[in-house]
Amino acid sequence: MAGKFLTIGLEHYLVASALLFAIGLFGLITSRNLIKVLMSVEFILNAANLNFVAFSHYVTPHELTGQVFAIFVMTIAAAEAGVALAIALSIYKHFRTVDLDKIHLMKW
Repeated sequence: MAGKFLTIGLEHYLVASALLFAIGLFGLITSRNLIKVLMSVEFILNAANLNFVAFSHYVTPHELTGQVFAIFVMTIAAAEAGVALAIALSIYKHFRTVDLDKIHLMKW
């Protein structure tokens, strides 16, 4: 075992990304808490970032296209998180809960 090294290939990154996406999708579908839903969306976006970087590294190793796309996605995710948390705080201020089943926005 001394001379053998474990090489991590594209498949390993794709499996990790699929797991992140599945966790995010599960949380998005089953959660009733607004904060958990936002965290699940972030998991899904991070799975996409992992795919961008992994494919960029293995398909075009001398170009940084995947990393650039990942930075754009992180920028959009940060803006989304800021706006969503502001909306969540406003909803909590009005309804005193972040449970999505108890919030009826059209009845204001």
